[in-house]
Amino acid sequence: MPANTPSLPLRPLLLAAFILAAAASRLLPHAWNFTPVEAIALFGGAYFASRWAAFAVPLGALFLSDLFLGFHGLMPVVYACVAACVLLGFWLRDRVSVLRVGAAGLAGAVLFFAATNFAVWLTARDLGTHPACSIGLIECYTAALPFFRAQLLGTAVWSLLLFGGYALLQQRVPALRAARTVA
Repeated sequence: MPANTPSLPLRPLLLAAFILAAAASRLLPHAWNFTPVEAIALFGGAYFASRWAAFAVPLGALFLSDLFLGFHGLMPVVYACVAACVLLGFWLRDRVSVLRVGAAGLAGAVLFFAATNFAVWLTARDLGTHPACSIGLIECYTAALPFFRAQLLGTAVWSLLLFGGYALLQQRVPALRAARTVA
């Protein structure tokens, strides 16, 4: 390739490909809440040099998969939680370790569980599903516990695949070990 020909930046393209592939897995049959949603947000926040890309790629990938899965009234809460997980990913920047990824994944899953189920309770109480009191809120959270377990497992597995897979590639591809690229 001639010296003046610009090349596509390998790192940001690879990061985006990891995230898009993980988000596409939402279209495959899977257990309820066993998804890569928190993991892709953490991964994007941890590895994209550009803060804009760190938010845009995971949220965009989520949106693309939602085009196929459908939209619902709680989507603003879900997307806000994903954006918050990107912020948690910023905490991982240049300090990725199993313990830190696990802690960030747990924090993201707890945040997602607390926020989305509170939103479910707010909307469900109008339908008479859960009473509009603290007992109804506790019922709502209790009913969601099996989904939380699957969410924790999904976040753990997908974090292992994304962060672990990328770490393996970094060992084999010297260009990925270089300082953060502009992406």
